[in-house]
Amino acid sequence: MLKRRSPHWIRQAHHERGPLVLSLSKDRFSTLWLKRRGLSLARQEELVAYLFILPSLIGFLAFLVVPMIASLGLSFYDWELLTPPRFIGVQNFITLLSDTVFRSVMLNTLYYTVGLVPLNLVISLGLAVWLNARLRGLTLYRMAFFMPVVTVTVAVALIWRWMYEPRAGVVDVFLRAIGLPGPAWLGDPDWAMPALILMSVWKGFGYNMVLFLAGLQGIPTSIYEAAMIDGATAWQRFWRITLPLLSPTVFLAVVLTVISSFQVFDQALVMTRGGPAGATNTIVLYIYQNGFEFFRMGYASAIAWVLFGIIFVFTLLQMRMQGRWVQYE
Repeated sequence: MLKRRSPHWIRQAHHERGPLVLSLSKDRFSTLWLKRRGLSLARQEELVAYLFILPSLIGFLAFLVVPMIASLGLSFYDWELLTPPRFIGVQNFITLLSDTVFRSVMLNTLYYTVGLVPLNLVISLGLAVWLNARLRGLTLYRMAFFMPVVTVTVAVALIWRWMYEPRAGVVDVFLRAIGLPGPAWLGDPDWAMPALILMSVWKGFGYNMVLFLAGLQGIPTSIYEAAMIDGATAWQRFWRITLPLLSPTVFLAVVLTVISSFQVFDQALVMTRGGPAGATNTIVLYIYQNGFEFFRMGYASAIAWVLFGIIFVFTLLQMRMQGRWVQYE
């Protein structure tokens, strides 16, 4: 039965039509209520849309916007969790300028980005071009290549750490089988970062592959057919047709991959914890160490905002340079 506080028009409908009014959907119920408020149809649809996005908007504000504003304010304080926050102005940012560890992790992150982004893009684009052809079992291949993307990074990092074991690991066993000596991998400062890059490429190339596949399927086949009639080779078709028409998708993949590479954390934490000798310590891992190991929350917040500035500048530069090579028509 309807509650006494129900609007008069709902009670009247209940008496006239019986319990069928209770089967109204939420959307229909909202529309009827808004009509009684004397709102136009466009205004009704707008308010209903806001009601639907309200839960996500609340979560966005509570778990992203508010923490970001709080961390910005915290970056001007010296706070060690157990002691009251003490305002120190921009001292945390000044300290960063003379922090040799910060410079080291900055170079490590750039090394990781420069090594990861080209490898990821080349492999994902090559596989996308291959999978775009008509192959038997195509769906199975696509699923297999995308599966690492949806696998938890911590689990993947643990498996690859075992694979990199010097004597019992799969990688070392394979290298010995073909007569090559395997390095210490995660125990060698010269090989630890390349090991993380290889693992990250395997983990993430499927995402860009799906983007490239979507872009390739949007290129009309008639263009390739006309080029083949004119005698264009496969390489000429790829270089003169595929890449120019796929350049907006390539640009999107570059931006997303650069941003994610600057935020690398799980791999370094699980596989090496920043070692050996700080060779794999990255910016986000350094933020984690300062915030949750050294309890320097203000300093960690300052580093986080410096990272935000770096990513913003890199993204802005890519947006400015896209006009030189991205073709939207």
